[in-house]
Amino acid sequence: MPSSQASPPSKYEHLIARAKEVKPATTIVVHPCDETSLRGAIEAAEIGIIEPILVGPTKKITEVASAFNLQIAKYPIVDAPHGEAAAAKAVELIHESKGEVLMKGSLHTDELMREVTSSKTGLRTARRISHVFIMDVPTYAETLVITDAAINISPDLDVKRDIVQNAIDLWLQIGRGTPRVAILSAVETVTSKIPSTIEAAALCKMADRGQITGGILDGPLAFDNAIDPEAARIKGITSEVAGRAQILVVPDLEAGNMLAKNLIFLAKADAAGLVLGARAPVILTSRADSVRARMASCAVAVLCAHARRTTTALPGT
Repeated sequence: MPSSQASPPSKYEHLIARAKEVKPATTIVVHPCDETSLRGAIEAAEIGIIEPILVGPTKKITEVASAFNLQIAKYPIVDAPHGEAAAAKAVELIHESKGEVLMKGSLHTDELMREVTSSKTGLRTARRISHVFIMDVPTYAETLVITDAAINISPDLDVKRDIVQNAIDLWLQIGRGTPRVAILSAVETVTSKIPSTIEAAALCKMADRGQITGGILDGPLAFDNAIDPEAARIKGITSEVAGRAQILVVPDLEAGNMLAKNLIFLAKADAAGLVLGARAPVILTSRADSVRARMASCAVAVLCAHARRTTTALPGT
């Protein structure tokens, strides 16, 4: 017999609801030349959280819209012959203040990020660019942010400082209060045999000295005592973060990527994705994303854009 137990409500609903309360963000959608990427942008526009500008080959975009009955007549299209040209044009539009957010379409992530990170024409600031997964894990009470699992392969201490600060700034921008930040390693004790434990301790001291602001840090913490109160109790760890983490900072990309995908495929988590630290938030979506994950990615980017409207300087500038 089918279970009568209702599915837990999505933790993304409050983000989407909040995004609906602010001005829609003008969003440059880069090369939306398949159903998933074009539909995602149109659906976000239809619920009133973004105002899309479609950048890519006009003929291909209109063919996709026609094939899947997507209504795009009221959205401007900026013609660009292929993915690389679309990415370059999208970055140019951000520089011209014609958009507040970038959204990846059906081009490769590398094509888009190459233009975003270009030292000459890109969207760099003094802050290191990093990626966050904003995760809805059904078995965990908190929304979880995992960083960095997509851009910085083996970050050193200075890069980790920016990764942590980017994630804290995001948490504050989406109105979630002061975040509890766990710096993850394999163990919860500092040892020279595991360099990530030393860097975790250093990051916590940097927070004590005001080099990282806005969050409560603890580390090193193993994954279990970061997210499970009983595991933290058994290990004798007492802190505001242990067992109740909201942001998980991983040692490197490999660890973060495996952790995020484990939660997605084994714990049936949803994962919204965003690139931070640039002159505009960048929405990275995947064909495997659920509808609500795509909407959550847009909602978080919109809330970031809204927060930037009220400040006079970009992060790291």
